[in-house]
Amino acid sequence: MMGHSHALSGVVGWMAVVPLVQGREFLGLSFHLGPGEIIAGSLVCAGAALLPDLDHKSATVTKTYGKVTEVLSGMLGFLFGGHRMGTHSFFFAVLMGVLVQLLALWSELAVQVFVFLLIGIALQGLGFGLDKNKVASGVINAMATAGITLALFTAGVNYSWLGLAVAFGVVLHFFGDMITKMGVPIFWPFFKKRFGQGKGFVTDGPVEQKFVTPLLTIGVIVGTIYLFDWPALLPEY
Repeated sequence: MMGHSHALSGVVGWMAVVPLVQGREFLGLSFHLGPGEIIAGSLVCAGAALLPDLDHKSATVTKTYGKVTEVLSGMLGFLFGGHRMGTHSFFFAVLMGVLVQLLALWSELAVQVFVFLLIGIALQGLGFGLDKNKVASGVINAMATAGITLALFTAGVNYSWLGLAVAFGVVLHFFGDMITKMGVPIFWPFFKKRFGQGKGFVTDGPVEQKFVTPLLTIGVIVGTIYLFDWPALLPEY
């Protein structure tokens, strides 16, 4: 799927699991997700859902931070066997989840920086900016990302779930790609067969443009209405 579809799937995916995990414990973590955590998780998942495509030099995520992500893209493409190979596997999802969770345990500042980077990737994937003016688009993205990250920090968002959200976003990505014709090797490096190969729809084809993306967009709207008590947020007169 294209970057915007992956980003939307991250938002919808997080919104879908919130009612399932709310007030429960999972892997030693207790989930008490308020509005801040719902918004933060949606953006984190949206950004994480683009990370597997760092193995492609022309991907949205690769272009987000210029030379930094371009160099990282080349490294991951080499280490994980090229596009839609190792970065599209459970191995990569678990690896990212563990590394990010260790990051969360190590430093609160590191968490805020990583969240900032993921939100920037998410906004880029969701099409936030000006396509014909890369400089202006970059400035708009950076300002919006900084504003959102600062607002979430001020609200005291608890990121104890960050590693799980990142791993979940990565999984959503390769499951999204599994329903396209290229398929993905989800059990790489132990089993390199591409699941879904030769089946499904063409990436950025009419099915994705006219059905998948609109359906995901509707999912975001429905999830937002369901999860947020809008009448309670409005001022009383």
